[in-house]
Amino acid sequence: MKLYGTPPTRATRPIWLLNELDIDCEIIPLDIPAGEHQGEAFLAINPFGKAPALVDGTLAMAESVAIMMYLAEAHGGERFLPTDPAERARMHQWNLFLVTEIEQPLWRMGLHTVIYPEAERIPADVPLARRDCLRMLAPLEAHLQGRDYMVGSSLTVADFNAAYTLDWADEDGGLLEASPNCRRFVERMYARPKAPPRIAEAFARLNAGEVPPCYRADIALEQRVLPCV
Repeated sequence: MKLYGTPPTRATRPIWLLNELDIDCEIIPLDIPAGEHQGEAFLAINPFGKAPALVDGTLAMAESVAIMMYLAEAHGGERFLPTDPAERARMHQWNLFLVTEIEQPLWRMGLHTVIYPEAERIPADVPLARRDCLRMLAPLEAHLQGRDYMVGSSLTVADFNAAYTLDWADEDGGLLEASPNCRRFVERMYARPKAPPRIAEAFARLNAGEVPPCYRADIALEQRVLPCV
């Protein structure tokens, strides 16, 4: 099994689940600034041209949350998946909410500040995207009041998805300043021993010319079961 992409990209989501499920997988970095994700070799695996992508035997697939669901169902003994249909539906609800209502305005902010060429950026969209994200953080903040988990009384795929997405919101403009429940949730999730590096740490590693680790930097080398090559 191979996963293309490393933190701080959205590959962080399936990497976290690989860690938690102790699934052996080769992690293959992509040089995004050099355009490796748009190269012919990678596009043959993922025609969307984005990280992450998973190759498992004859299966090649993209989209981080879809990969997480596949890993939990096919290789995790359905760990982190609710058995109750109603709770599983709520998990799907939160997964979709996170990638459509929280991630998308964050992505818009990134596109129009650093990702698009300067001539293509629309600065006026940045405050609108920030506003949209804050509006959708409000119901999530209320949902997490008094809760340890996104759904039910145990960890699900939605918790790992939420932790990464909310860390992104906190990193990209400090959007969790008025959301203490969300911030506590993120800190609790990233305190897990097999958590990947947080986005700020991963960017710092990249800026230093290093490949970010699959686990947090304070995890002993002998505990890392996923090779970063």
